[in-house]
Amino acid sequence: MKNSRSQRPRRRGTPTAALLALLLLCAGLLDGNDPLAAMRREAIEETGYAVKSPRKVFEAYMSPGSVTEKLHFFVAEYEPRMKIGSGGGIADEGEDIEIVELPVADALAMTADGRIADGKTIMLLQWAVLSGLLARPAATSQLRAGG
Repeated sequence: MKNSRSQRPRRRGTPTAALLALLLLCAGLLDGNDPLAAMRREAIEETGYAVKSPRKVFEAYMSPGSVTEKLHFFVAEYEPRMKIGSGGGIADEGEDIEIVELPVADALAMTADGRIADGKTIMLLQWAVLSGLLARPAATSQLRAGG
């Protein structure tokens, strides 16, 4: 996460019948790596950034009654000098990722109106605001009225 005003989600084309484009934070499979190594690898592949001082903030099961996959959630700082690649994902894996940087207020509004519908992204965004990592925008209380 860059600062108290923005986060770095990306838009990912997903292989569905409608080729839905989703906004989501950087994520990926462990592929035999430990969670920290996988997070660092995915950050470089998807965003082009070699993040510094990543910190694991929580683990969660998305649907423990039907899926056994445990998700590992990290936060990390980044700045322009940490850009070491173009990002965008790996084309051979079907990834076509556009980096999108949003103000926190916009990202929260997008979760309220359904434009951000990825559970992982919503959970980490809410954690970042509730923990104080990202500043809660003054307009957040108005979001509840429209939802």
